[in-house]
Amino acid sequence: MEKEQTKKPYLKLFLSTLALSAFTFGGGFVIASLMKKKFVDELHWIDEEDMLNLIAIAQASPGAIAVNASILVGYRIAGFPGALVSILGTILPPLVILSVISLFYEAFKSNEYVAAALQGMQAGVAAIICDVVLSLGSNVLKTKDVLAILIMPVAFCAVFFWKVNVVYVILGSAALGICRGLLRRKEGKA
Repeated sequence: MEKEQTKKPYLKLFLSTLALSAFTFGGGFVIASLMKKKFVDELHWIDEEDMLNLIAIAQASPGAIAVNASILVGYRIAGFPGALVSILGTILPPLVILSVISLFYEAFKSNEYVAAALQGMQAGVAAIICDVVLSLGSNVLKTKDVLAILIMPVAFCAVFFWKVNVVYVILGSAALGICRGLLRRKEGKA
């Protein structure tokens, strides 16, 4: 029975990341929101604050957000083996889909139905990203943390209106967080 319980989280983790990756269109931000719904809201394996932190780290790390988030979530849930299982579940569907598409590229390239389906998916992706922004943003507002609340509109304006590269916004936000943490640590020791 003990072996069965040990295998269950890995299998469930693999199947969850496999399903999320296989049926999610729109990239890392979309899959990150669905990971939150799966692992925080449904399975209760991670708390919401940890998930927010993992997504922030995934965004700041080089590489695909979906893959980075998968590695971090898997590691948080089941250590190094969990990271391996979740990464396999995450990369397997795109690998298979891209392999099939590459075989039939000429047929897909000019197919008007495929083009229409992809355009229709863009609306769904926009809705999911809006849901993520509202969900995560409302959680930040609930903390009543003035700095965190201030960072949201400033970061949005920097990227949207002033065309600042997202990397600089992330690095600036990370620097603010580090400085704040160091100040709090120093105040705690004083």
